[in-house]
Amino acid sequence: MTELAYEDSPVAVREGLANAHRRAWRRLAAPGTWWSGPTRVAVAAEVRNAAACRLCRGRKETLSPYTLGGVHDSLGSLPESHVDVIHRIVTDPGRLSKTWLDDILASCLSDAEYVETVGVIVNVMAIDQFRRGIGMAPAPLPESLPGEPMRVRPRGAKPGAAWVPLLAPEDVTEAEADLYPDVPLITYVQRALSLVPEEARAYNAIGCEQYTPTGASWDFESRVREISYQQIELIASKVSVLNGCFY
Repeated sequence: MTELAYEDSPVAVREGLANAHRRAWRRLAAPGTWWSGPTRVAVAAEVRNAAACRLCRGRKETLSPYTLGGVHDSLGSLPESHVDVIHRIVTDPGRLSKTWLDDILASCLSDAEYVETVGVIVNVMAIDQFRRGIGMAPAPLPESLPGEPMRVRPRGAKPGAAWVPLLAPEDVTEAEADLYPDVPLITYVQRALSLVPEEARAYNAIGCEQYTPTGASWDFESRVREISYQQIELIASKVSVLNGCFY
C-alpha cells in the first residue's frame, strides 16, 4: 500500500497530525460502510480531477449551473451521475440545493451512499490542501483493498434537521456511543456525517488534529496549539469567507 509520508516535508509536522493523515489514507483504500475500496479510491481520484473539468469551469461562470449542460471530464471509473455529485460538491458547493440532492437520491445514490461520498471528499480535500499549504504535492492515492462494505445503517438516524437523516446524541446505541463526546454542545458539524458513523469518526479524527481537539472550543483560556485560540479562529474565519462557507 502507498503510505502517506512527511519525512520530506519542508516544515515540521506534528506526529499526531501525521498519524491522523496516515490512518485516513489507509482507511481510504479499505471497504467502507457502503462503498468498496476501489470505489472509494475512484471517488478520491475524481475529487482531484474535478479542478480540470471544463464543464465545471463553465458552470462556475454561469448565473445558474443548470443553464449549462454537458458531460464532465471524468476518469471513467464511476457512473456519470456519481461523477456529477463529486464534481459539484468539490467545485461549486455554494450553489447546491435540497432540490438537487432530492433528485440525486431519487435517481442514483442512496442517502447513505451520498454521505459516504461526502466523507471521502472532505477527508481527501483536507489532507491535499494541508500538503499544498506546507509546500508539498498531494500524496499518491493508495491502492484499493479487497473486501465488501459493511452496509450497516444506524437505527437511530432520523430525518428533520438536515437534508439527510442525522443521528442525534440521544439516539445513539452502544455501537455509536463513542461518536459524541461529553461536551456542552454537540454541533451540527459533528453530526453532519452521522448517517455513516465511520465517516463521522474519520472526519472528526482529522478535525481534532488539523483544527482543535473536541471540546477545546469551549475552553478559551487553554492553549492547545502553537498559536492562540483567537488566532486559530481568525484564520478559520478568513478561510470560511474565501470558500463561501457561511455555516
